[in-house]
Amino acid sequence: MSFSQLGLCAPILSAIAKQGYTTPSPIQQQVIPVILNGQDVLASAQTGTGKTAGFSLPMLHRLSESPRNVRGGRVRALILTPTRELAAQVGQNVRDYSADLRIRSTVVFGGVGINPQMMALRKGADVLIATPGRLLDLYQQNAVTLKELEILVLDEADTMLDMGFIHDIKRILKLIPAKRQTLLFSATFAPDVMALAESVTNNPVKLSVTPQNSTVEVIEQKLVAVDKQQKIPALIALLKQNDAKQTLVFARTKHGADKVVRKLSGAGIRSAAIHGNKSQGARTKALSALKDGTIQVLVATDIAARGIDIDRLPAVINLDLPNVPANYVHRIGRTGRAGEGGRAWSLVCADEVAELRDIESFIKQNIPRESLEGFEPSEPLPTHPVKIKAATVKKPKKPKKPREGQAARRRSGAPKRSGNKPRSEGKAPPPSSKGAWANAGSRA
Repeated sequence: MSFSQLGLCAPILSAIAKQGYTTPSPIQQQVIPVILNGQDVLASAQTGTGKTAGFSLPMLHRLSESPRNVRGGRVRALILTPTRELAAQVGQNVRDYSADLRIRSTVVFGGVGINPQMMALRKGADVLIATPGRLLDLYQQNAVTLKELEILVLDEADTMLDMGFIHDIKRILKLIPAKRQTLLFSATFAPDVMALAESVTNNPVKLSVTPQNSTVEVIEQKLVAVDKQQKIPALIALLKQNDAKQTLVFARTKHGADKVVRKLSGAGIRSAAIHGNKSQGARTKALSALKDGTIQVLVATDIAARGIDIDRLPAVINLDLPNVPANYVHRIGRTGRAGEGGRAWSLVCADEVAELRDIESFIKQNIPRESLEGFEPSEPLPTHPVKIKAATVKKPKKPKKPREGQAARRRSGAPKRSGNKPRSEGKAPPPSSKGAWANAGSRA
């Protein structure tokens, strides 16, 4: 199948060709016709599957079909992303794909001055790419209004929930029209994601291109057991043995990321850190340095790494295992993108056995173990059998056998004897059917 068979307009097809793409990815083949048809979408797709083009191409097509002058501060389509890096990446993609269209797009996020963003929004925007917090800041400054919004995209919805953006999302939902097209993309169909989808979409088409909670098959995963105090020396040895040129290393904390960079630099390995305490300028500079080869290693925390897009990144190393199993999938998904091969190592100590067990249960496989010469651990890591919970069929409950006194009363036709207390005093009222999502921007 080619992009021309999906129903996209000629200017967009021209822009796609300029980017060197010829064949749509599986998620693009599924989602583009649905969005062009005006339906809501709930899609599960791992990183590197082409999901950004999957929603931006048909969104731009629909906007170009009904062109109109956007007044100051007005927005026609809104793409919400969890991080600055992802917002910048999506913004660049939108600009590339709309190069031959009369479409104005703007990117706004925190960590930089707000005044230039306010100035840009004075002209209005066909497409606004934003992080939730900065969008609300601009709204409070009367720099943007969402009353004329036609399309809402929630990108990496699971990450936004993990980062605690649910309250910001609820506030934004109150500012936009109920009649709109909503596209929600997530790495997994976790229960909280499904709850959010129910509150923001209208009869969505549910799409998935990978089995739930699966890792990318083309990634070669390895687990290296080491003692905790030997982790950084083992990391240095691993990098040197594999002649690492472009490697993303994950640390659990900001302080830990900075410490790793100091140690790597002392060992002659060019590196930089990227985390929440770094300015946006420093984060952008570090990412560019990894892409152009100025540095060999980028050390990142989970949140800062969201949105990192590096073509053919050969390797990812987990210096620390994440506390949340789904983050393991996000981390290693930085490599093996767009069908390319990749390697993912995890340096694991005895203190992380519980996290390892949770991750292996989540991905439904044991990560292959290997040893690093000179760094054998003082105690080996156990291998836990991966349990895949089978679907259970509930058996019908057996009718309760009445007690002797009750049976006698029923035979005699006597009425039931009431208790000493009214029912309202003896039993708590049933819980409300309205959950935490009851007011989360319902479109009913």
